[in-house]
Amino acid sequence: MEYRYVPSNRVCSQEMIIELEGDIIKKVTIVGGCAGNTIGVSNLIQGMKIDEAIQRLKGIPCGYRGTSCPDQLSIALQEAKEKLMGEKK
Repeated sequence: MEYRYVPSNRVCSQEMIIELEGDIIKKVTIVGGCAGNTIGVSNLIQGMKIDEAIQRLKGIPCGYRGTSCPDQLSIALQEAKEKLMGEKK
């Protein structure tokens, strides 16, 4: 399943494309943002279960913004998980 998410305008990234195989993160592509960080985070969570990635990324701030690209990714993963669960019903 592919899920696309547009992050809050409070972060640098412009779109997150998540590919799931069941509850496993197959691939994440983050458009925009700091390439080193976004590619690094994407590679680190590849092969990880959705719930574990959400737990690790949720609430990470970026300066004064109150959110960050990793935090927005946790929101995107949560939404993708909810969509996946809805499709299974």
